[in-house]
Amino acid sequence: MLRRGCRVSAGLFRAPRIAPGLRSSTDALVSRFCPEKTDLKDYALPNASWCPDMLSLYQEFLEKTNSRSWIKLPSFKSNRDHIQGLKLPSGLVAATDKGDWRIFTRCIPVAGQGYEYVIFFHPAEKKSVCLFQPGPYLEGAPGFAHGGSLAAMMDETFSKTAYLAGEGLFTLSLNIRFKNLIPVGSLAVLNVQVEKIEDQKLYMSCVAQSRDQQTVFAKSSGVFLQLQLEESSQ
Repeated sequence: MLRRGCRVSAGLFRAPRIAPGLRSSTDALVSRFCPEKTDLKDYALPNASWCPDMLSLYQEFLEKTNSRSWIKLPSFKSNRDHIQGLKLPSGLVAATDKGDWRIFTRCIPVAGQGYEYVIFFHPAEKKSVCLFQPGPYLEGAPGFAHGGSLAAMMDETFSKTAYLAGEGLFTLSLNIRFKNLIPVGSLAVLNVQVEKIEDQKLYMSCVAQSRDQQTVFAKSSGVFLQLQLEESSQ
């Protein structure tokens, strides 16, 4: 269920050569990701299941968005609703006739039962904070979140940060050391930082801890591949 020193790696992708003129600025990427007008449902909004700690910390970060130093990221049902003009590496083609696309961390539609989370991004410092509350459908040990649910949440926060900080998207490697269990229905705060961008790869770190920082749930590091984005026609 939980394994210390868990390592997940993928060597499937080789970084494509990116023409300098195709690389978007962080502002442009944020604009793509956070449309001003949309009819899509934003799942990163408070609901009745949120615990008091999650609600109050959400309000604290929401106030920080007034100065535009932090940005609240909307969370739609699918990444297809966020990312436009994405050119996948050669050979990666999704062939299916199914139309109900849903990102893994939004696969449980009932509020409070699965992944309750919201991500705030700081463009200037290339870092993010994710507020994560695991529901009872994510249980591992009785009363506690499964280690895999935290790993998925770390990977999701890494990927969104990597995309906005430098057009990173695919996970090349993910290393996690679990420290403590997260009680179901409680808040875990994930602090993600881009450490460096080198050779078309983003190197990132994450610490998941309690709000008071007295309990560390896990620490992780990840490497993400930069991809080529086509210019938006909008």
